[in-house]
Amino acid sequence: MPDRAHACVIALDVGGTGMKGALLDRRMRPLFTLRRPTHRAHGPDAVVGHMAAVLGSLAERAAAMGSTVLRAGVAVPGIVDENQARAVYSATIGWRDLPLGAVLEQRTGIPVTLGHDVRAGGNAERVLGAARGARDVLFVAIGTGVSAAVISDGRPVRGGGFVGELGHLVSDPDGAVCGCGVRGCVETVATAAAIATAFTVRSGRPVEGADEVAALVAQGDPHALSVWNRAVDTLATAFATVSTLLAPELIVVGGGLAEAGDLLLDPIRKRLADRLTFQRRPLLVRAELGDQAGCLGAGLLAWDAVTGVTGIPAGAEVSSP
Repeated sequence: MPDRAHACVIALDVGGTGMKGALLDRRMRPLFTLRRPTHRAHGPDAVVGHMAAVLGSLAERAAAMGSTVLRAGVAVPGIVDENQARAVYSATIGWRDLPLGAVLEQRTGIPVTLGHDVRAGGNAERVLGAARGARDVLFVAIGTGVSAAVISDGRPVRGGGFVGELGHLVSDPDGAVCGCGVRGCVETVATAAAIATAFTVRSGRPVEGADEVAALVAQGDPHALSVWNRAVDTLATAFATVSTLLAPELIVVGGGLAEAGDLLLDPIRKRLADRLTFQRRPLLVRAELGDQAGCLGAGLLAWDAVTGVTGIPAGAEVSSP
């Protein structure tokens, strides 16, 4: 039996452009961290190869530190079937129906628990971040897409990997065509890219990102306000729909767009309240863990698999990987 006093897990969060890796001890403290490019332009097989190499590098680092790796938790984007450890589909990476957990185990010799990046991040916020102590939570990551994690009665809801596609609720049936092929999805209006594009079209002034639009909103620019208000209305309607169906006590908003803080959250709070009558009224808060949520969530997946217990002991100390 490995010496748990000197044991750790590997956490790996794989994104479209980069990977975040860490060695995490039982109290979720990082013993070592790294960042590497994903290299998705080289194709999905190359990405898997880079993932295996990063896992191997982290295992070697643990050995050099005198620590035993018990397991790796790996969080990836797309449709992920955690029960089967399969990466079902990812438009970002390009894989389809890949037994990713088994492939990584075969290449590295390390037992792997596979998870979805946003579900892992949402669980990290529940255990370590803004949703500590809450049992019914909606975690929403708003950036290049709009994806959600649903936690009901303290446990993530997976639905075979298909739960949480909040960005593909239809907000305007006559709206723009989404990347998924349907018209008027939330993602056509309320992502960072959609906001920047809509402002450029409306004003004739190009911007590089939604942060520039947010700055113009704070200055009272009418074009920025129009675009921002449409995104806010769309998100408030989506949150009201989820509140009616799932009754979260807390909605935690993360991702790049959440960097706008109360400029985004205050108007959503008001418009969400206007849309609810008999429903449970969720508290709307900003995520606390930032871009570390996925990596910490991957670590939680690994420790849960090792111990058979969801969560971590009271008193755990978390530092950013």
